[in-house]
Amino acid sequence: MALQFFWYPKCGTCRKAKKWLDDHNIAYEEIHIVENPPSREQLAELYQQSGVEFKKFFNTSGQKYRELGLKDKVGSASESELLNLLASDGMLIKRPIVTDGTKVTVGFKEEEFSQTWS
Repeated sequence: MALQFFWYPKCGTCRKAKKWLDDHNIAYEEIHIVENPPSREQLAELYQQSGVEFKKFFNTSGQKYRELGLKDKVGSASESELLNLLASDGMLIKRPIVTDGTKVTVGFKEEEFSQTWS
């Protein structure tokens, strides 16, 4: 499976991650996270494969996150409730998410990309 790159083109962090992948000649399938957000099932799978805590999947600096007052909910809601929230709106999901079907990175840290995708 080619890498899947879930991103939002207006997001600076996403553009940096895309440039990193391009600079390293890594092939990927671009998926617009707002127009084609991952399904609830995909999100559950990504979460399990990522090994990171669930709240790392939330775009905590996003306007939507603040509007919905999710800061308090994320700590106490069940995994199922959190999955429903994430699946309801691509803008709530931290981006970019990169996966090869086995490994997953959430957000962009050059060091992590080097270790995971080089």
